[in-house]
Order: sequence, then C-alpha cells, then structure tokens
Amino acid sequence: MENNDAPVEFNDDRTVCVTSVKGLKENWQRWSNKHQEYQKHNPFSNNLGAMVNVTAQQQRLQRDQDGYGRPLEGSLTEQRGRDAHVHITREVEELCQMIRDIGESRGGGDGGSEERPVVTVEFGKLFEHYVNISNKVVGILLRARKQGLVSFEGEMLWQGQDDRVLITLLQ
Repeated sequence: MENNDAPVEFNDDRTVCVTSVKGLKENWQRWSNKHQEYQKHNPFSNNLGAMVNVTAQQQRLQRDQDGYGRPLEGSLTEQRGRDAHVHITREVEELCQMIRDIGESRGGGDGGSEERPVVTVEFGKLFEHYVNISNKVVGILLRARKQGLVSFEGEMLWQGQDDRVLITLLQ
C-alpha cells in the first residue's frame, strides 16, 4: 500500500503538487493566515477589532494635526488619489487648450498698462466641441475656476439654458 501523505514531485519545471489531505490542510491554513493578516489592514473588514488596529493612528489625530483626513502614507488609497489628481490636472489643461483653440481673443479690459488679450468662448460652443472629448465638461470647468484658470458667471452651467454665458480664460 502507498503512503498517501507524501507529496507528488515532478522532475520538470512544474512545482511540487501536494495531493495529500495533510498537504491540502496545510495550504488552506497558510492561505487563511495570510487572509486574516490582510483583513487586519482592511478598513472595510467586518472585523471591528482589526479595524481598531489599523485606524488607531488615525483616531489619535485631531483636526488641526497634519495627516488628519488623509490616507495612510504609502497606501493604495494615497496612490489612487495622486493618480486622480494627475488625471484631472491633465483634463483641466486640455480644457484650457480647447478654449484657446476655439475661443475669440479680445483686448484686456482690466485697465492696466499692459493690455493682455483675453480669450473668451460661449459655454454652448465649448460644450459642443468638448463633449466629444469628455462628458465631464461642467465638472472640469468648475475645477478650472477653483484653480483660478477660468472665470464665468453663476455657480453652475446648464446645457441649453447657459449656452450664451461667456467663459474667460484667465491664464
């Protein structure tokens, strides 16, 4: 009779395949231990005790301290945030370039000694051109205004209703 607890080994490039019950149990336990350790660092885990270990550092932070409301340094969340920031910055730059390309250049009306030309475009015209690139034109415009790159009247722009609103490129 053969010993069923012995692993089956291959002489070629394949790894050792464990077919015994003992081997399967050991593999399962190894996976279980790794998964439990992973769950200790998962903020969405149902294991409240594990979450306390991970968020203990964040719970100690007060509103006026550095790092409050920020993801843990080196985490995937921090990396995703950086990637999103780069992506949105690129979209804002593309929007500004689109305004330069399709907008009309007018003399600066700020009364300063240097009359810098100002580029303006109507929202309707910008929407028609930019919607082919991205369906987030209003969101990108709001972000660009927050960064001081464009100016327009009103809090929000609506297609159709605000087609005649002038958008001014500030930089």
